[in-house]
Amino acid sequence: MTKPQSPDEKPRSPQELLPLTPPVFHILLALAGEERHGYGIMQDVARQTGDRLQLGPGTLYGCLKRMLAARLVEESDERPDPALDDERRRYYRMTMLGKRVVRAEAQRLAGAVMAANARLAGGNI
Repeated sequence: MTKPQSPDEKPRSPQELLPLTPPVFHILLALAGEERHGYGIMQDVARQTGDRLQLGPGTLYGCLKRMLAARLVEESDERPDPALDDERRRYYRMTMLGKRVVRAEAQRLAGAVMAANARLAGGNI
């Protein structure tokens, strides 16, 4: 990801923020379906990757800080039932820019896989 956008800059195109690191890509995927708190994001990323990518708190919150600055995610003011949740938890949701960026990254990765498969099929690797 590139430098954070200041409030008076024009909106970025998704391609300007590519490529995403694997943790950022999987964090965005974790937020694609619903708002989540940090531990929920960590659990979902582990599930998505079959435990091959397990985010520690430092990695997760470092990524979230950069993602907030880049406007890929935002903190949610909405809270689940207080009786079922710890009020200290912060919940995150993907922004419209985040949705466009994760789609663009998925397309970029799909293109890379197609190119690799073509090379493998041709016996070049």
